[in-house]
Amino acid sequence: MTRTETPTAGVVGTRVPRLEDLRLLTGAGSFVDDITRPAMGHVCFVRSPFARARITGVDSTEALALDGVLAVYTAADLNPAVHEISYALDMVGLPPVPRPPLADDEARFVGDPVAVVVAVDRYIAEDAAELVLVDYDPLPPVLDFLAAADATELVHAAFPGNSAGAMGGRPPADLDPVFDAAAHVVRQRIHQQAYAPVPMETRGIVAEWSAATAEMTIWTSSQSPHEVRGFCARLLGIDEHQVRVIVRDTGGGFGQKVAPQREDVCVLLAARRLGTAVKWIEDRQENLMSAGMARHEYGDIRMAFDTDGTILAATIDHVQNVGAYPTPSPVTGGMVVGLLLPGPYRIPQAGFSAKFMYTNTVGRVAYRGPWQFESVAREVLLDTAAREIGLDPIELRRRNMLRREDLPYANANGMPYSDITPLETFEQAVRMLDYEGFRAEQRRAREQGRYLGVGTCTYVEPTTGNTPFHATEGATIRIEPSGKVNVYVSGGSAGNSLETTVVQLTADALGVDIADVRTVQGDTAVTPFGGGTGGSRSGSMTAGAIAETAAVLRERLLAIAAHKLGAPVADVEFTGGRGFVRTAPDTTVSLAELATIAYFQPDALPPGVPAGLEASGRHRVGQLMIWANATHLCTCEVDIETGQVRLLRYIVSEDCGPMINPAVVEGQIAGGTVQGIGGALYEHLAYDEDGNPVATTFLDYLMPTAAEVPLIEIGHVETPSPGPGGYKGVGEGGAIGSTPAVLNAVADALAPFGVRISRLPLSPATIVELVDQARAAQPGVTE
Repeated sequence: MTRTETPTAGVVGTRVPRLEDLRLLTGAGSFVDDITRPAMGHVCFVRSPFARARITGVDSTEALALDGVLAVYTAADLNPAVHEISYALDMVGLPPVPRPPLADDEARFVGDPVAVVVAVDRYIAEDAAELVLVDYDPLPPVLDFLAAADATELVHAAFPGNSAGAMGGRPPADLDPVFDAAAHVVRQRIHQQAYAPVPMETRGIVAEWSAATAEMTIWTSSQSPHEVRGFCARLLGIDEHQVRVIVRDTGGGFGQKVAPQREDVCVLLAARRLGTAVKWIEDRQENLMSAGMARHEYGDIRMAFDTDGTILAATIDHVQNVGAYPTPSPVTGGMVVGLLLPGPYRIPQAGFSAKFMYTNTVGRVAYRGPWQFESVAREVLLDTAAREIGLDPIELRRRNMLRREDLPYANANGMPYSDITPLETFEQAVRMLDYEGFRAEQRRAREQGRYLGVGTCTYVEPTTGNTPFHATEGATIRIEPSGKVNVYVSGGSAGNSLETTVVQLTADALGVDIADVRTVQGDTAVTPFGGGTGGSRSGSMTAGAIAETAAVLRERLLAIAAHKLGAPVADVEFTGGRGFVRTAPDTTVSLAELATIAYFQPDALPPGVPAGLEASGRHRVGQLMIWANATHLCTCEVDIETGQVRLLRYIVSEDCGPMINPAVVEGQIAGGTVQGIGGALYEHLAYDEDGNPVATTFLDYLMPTAAEVPLIEIGHVETPSPGPGGYKGVGEGGAIGSTPAVLNAVADALAPFGVRISRLPLSPATIVELVDQARAAQPGVTE
């Protein structure tokens, strides 16, 4: 479809070009840094250079003397001004998390904000920040999260053993008898490195306090405008209607921007204290140092198999690093790792334990599929198990994978699966590759001294979870007097194409031309309350809200059209923006004419029909969650001398239900897949032995580019969900499945050496070391 084509009906399910692209690709987007307010101050943070240090004094005299400096705030100024710091995303019963706006008694990671400088521009603010003198008394940091429980030092004095929480299902030890009796037992310990969401646009906020009206207006880069509004109201101790949050364009979030962090708190408090607008835009070094990390965890996983390779049981002991100040909760995403460990397989018995540990590193944040480690641990172990048992990895999975006749199915931890197709996506991906053909090519390559590998991952993904904050979603649709349509949703443009999909859904639901529909999102003053983008919920939730709202307006339109045409309502159709009687399709009444009647000729309305054409509706989640699934499969070549990994083909077969816009679905899959590839091979938010981050620029923090990523081939299986329109979520899956698929491809390529993967990422140096160790352990083994 070219940009000049204008669909008139049935646009849901078609590749409508993204409506936001013209604005974004021509530089006409509106991001936080584009916002300018009168007399606006600019913020720069003074950050700790130590991973852990006692703060014995802060002297801001020289900084305040610098011309253009408006204020310097320390913990003594801002921390007492906090009324409450809490998130609607917080779950009842979870352990409390300390969140002081500024470091007070101690700095707890390198980059911990200690003071806030506000100046007339960012340049002066940065100069002044260097003049703030902080007296530090360095203390031994807690850096190893696996040893944190036994450390003599505490990250937070109120948390013994550096524990941020623990939970579990059936204790893994309860299943020891099953493992003792099994024909095969495979165990693997996997360390996943810390890496970060790294959105294109860093964090940013402009906060403007009006003392005359006691109102706060906030422009921010956020995935959830209404969460920011509620957070600010609780923080300042004011009512929600005194806070307006405006989110225009957001250059990516991936979970990092799902909730305000401590720097946002400081800006809000500073704005009220100064009584003017205050702006903070994070630079890239700050983002990599202070915006949060994810994925840093360890698992000790084991599986028991019978003689035929049937899985009998699986357990995992899981430990997760949550850093010093996790946002929002250290437990929310991590607890799902154990619950989802069985994945899409028939595993009759399972157990898990989970521990969440504080360390003197940057805090953990959500990141596209926060429970992704369950797939990494399970799928890497399955490949190891296949080699040890003597089965092909594809065959081992095929024997154990859930089938249609197994559904609905509750996994061993009680997670209720329905409307998924793991075997179907799995087989589709295998066919797309020509698996047997690849194996033949692999054998020929090995004879030539080249090492090719194939890896796969199949997962099930919970989307649209029924948590309190996410349980409902609203929409307001207003057909203007001109016949044009505006649809209001909480939304916010964060790269997820929600603008386009909302317009498509509305055009179809009303039966109007897509060119006549626009959407207003991201402004809490005019949009209905909503949970924002996160948890792969936007498609199904907004579809439900729009469907309920549009149904009210369609009923009204049909009634007005029938009255105007002099026909029974049951005989009238409305499509393509026009109403007509089925038996006389040439006589029509346009949407604009109906709108004129509704707004300007109330006496011409049929009895019982209200004036105007505006309605609001709210969709409610009707089940615990909606499940999606996919299979990732990739091939690679590994140079055993240099450790270079070259990806050859990458295939994704997914089932996200009917697609609102296939191009958008594929874009989401591709973006997440590239992030997972980065986690497998490149990205590492590393620290040295003193707790200093050593990857705070893109020279050190490596990310995949177009040169490293092959064409991503995508196949679709469409199984409707029980939710509205049958839609499922798709935003997080790519980042879940790609990491284990790549890891397994590399392990398969190195299988002749007996290499077993235990630490990520698989950098060239790591691969060379693994091969050298394997050769040393098995002298004479070269292939």
